Amino acid sequence: MGAGMAGRLLSAGFPVTVYNRSRAKASPFVAAGAAAPESPREAAARSDIVISMVADDVASRSVWFGENGALAGAQPGSVLIESSTLSVGYVKELAEAAAQNGCEFLDAPVTGTKPHAASGQLLFLVGGSATVLDAVRPVLSAMSCDVIHLGPLGNGARMKLINNFVCGVQAASFAEALAMAKVSGLDQATAAKILIEGAPGSGIVKRVAAQLTANDDPNFILRLMAKDLAYAVNEASAQGMQLQTAQAALKIFQQAVAAGHGDEDFSAVTRAFDHR
Repeated sequence: MGAGMAGRLLSAGFPVTVYNRSRAKASPFVAAGAAAPESPREAAARSDIVISMVADDVASRSVWFGENGALAGAQPGSVLIESSTLSVGYVKELAEAAAQNGCEFLDAPVTGTKPHAASGQLLFLVGGSATVLDAVRPVLSAMSCDVIHLGPLGNGARMKLINNFVCGVQAASFAEALAMAKVSGLDQATAAKILIEGAPGSGIVKRVAAQLTANDDPNFILRLMAKDLAYAVNEASAQGMQLQTAQAALKIFQQAVAAGHGDEDFSAVTRAFDHR
């Protein structure tokens, strides 16, 4: 995702500095004119706008905090944007740390997959100051089909978790439906065709069905969907609500991770029932 976003910024003519823990992954961007310093701190020190796109709270903390983290290098007045799918509690912690450093902060996760990132068709879900958002909107617009302001800090993260838990529930229910078809003696391919061409055929269901016979590189890793479901369940609990469908879906994704499919595309959730 971050690679596609950086590519869009370069193609739009923005001066870009990239950091990746794997130096080799930064090489194509250096060839295209980007700078690639040795640490997040150095990258942030060179930038007026700092954007992070990583896997989870732990990865985000490693990029932003610490002696060589981006917060240590960010200049007062710069705008820090976290576009990863993270827990709301952590996002608020990061926003507070940014404010203490004299920086502006937006939580701006995105919907979409790697192809959407590469083609500039992401959707940004933004929490934070409308004034700050307006200042950086040209940068976000270069990477997106739309930018939606959702109000105060944390609301971008909340909306992204809601979005992803609905996707996870749909994928898990489709996986369970195919498992039921199999144990009932029905042909799975026929059952899948009926489901995707009928009322249940959402974009997610069609996406999972298409991956049953494809051998593409993962667009969204299964263990990250499990992470997002867990974050959503925890956030709802903090709000005094129990996400019953998300909890059920999380168990199915956890089964798939336990069965060794965690680093595959999230559509591999259909294999959570293979051992039954």
